[in-house]
Amino acid sequence: MIQRIMMLCVALLFSVSAAFAAVNVNVATQAELESVKGIGPAKAAAIIKHRTDVGDFESKGDLLQVKGVGAKLLEKISDEIEVKPAS
Repeated sequence: MIQRIMMLCVALLFSVSAAFAAVNVNVATQAELESVKGIGPAKAAAIIKHRTDVGDFESKGDLLQVKGVGAKLLEKISDEIEVKPAS
């Protein structure tokens, strides 16, 4: 019984941590980007367009080059996003 409870706790912990995983802006889909509070359809599309036209983002600060993304928004979403190589 205790082993079953422990397994349930471990499974719950993994599912909760997955729910709070940061969105990698270099590989995120439109829907994944829109899941970040403050990024709507237009900003998500602009991020993807910039990524396609210019290439991967090297840092979170590179998002400031995207139309519609300012310092205030970047500060707000900083904990919800990450920048990792696409490959």
